[in-house]
Amino acid sequence: MVSRLGQLASGPRRLLGVVGPPGSGKSTLARLMAESLESLAQTVPMDGFHLAQVELERLGRAHRKGAPDTFDPAGYAALLRRLRAQALDEVVYAPDFRRDLEEPVAGALPVHGHTPLIITEGNYILLDEAGWAPVANLLDEVWYLQVDPALRLERLAQRHQQFGRSREQALAWIEATDEPNARRIEASRHRAHCQIVMNHGGNCYGFESN
Repeated sequence: MVSRLGQLASGPRRLLGVVGPPGSGKSTLARLMAESLESLAQTVPMDGFHLAQVELERLGRAHRKGAPDTFDPAGYAALLRRLRAQALDEVVYAPDFRRDLEEPVAGALPVHGHTPLIITEGNYILLDEAGWAPVANLLDEVWYLQVDPALRLERLAQRHQQFGRSREQALAWIEATDEPNARRIEASRHRAHCQIVMNHGGNCYGFESN
């Protein structure tokens, strides 16, 4: 994995996607990979394209926030196209998602044209359905991250509790929203270029090409 990551960051501009079900550790892995490459890589999360809470409420989708139709996939694809064609002296501003606010924040991430590798992570990068279908083709590679299901579910429960839900509310949200989403994501894993297995200590011990 380290060798392939270095190759992707050797230039010219490439886009690497990291995908996996909720709680698999995508954000952590993407951050660690970018940090290991220092100025050669930057992360741009898909979660910046969450629809705002007020819009989710207007659409009647707030109760399943995080499902594929609670994002703006066309906006995400448009950003990826900009990043692919970005000039060396250009700065592109990408949105981020603030978990403390539970809202996307526009223009939060400056992406510099001279950075050779952009790592984007999210749940639905490999979905082959309306809106999401163009995304995978805009990426040079997509790596699928899998982790022990029990560990993943416990991470999810702790995350929901950290941001204000009780244990019971967290488990109910996981059952009603996160796990249906996880099944859709797992069904798309065959489209990934590689699969990574992460153990309980957060270390990657498997890297297999599809």
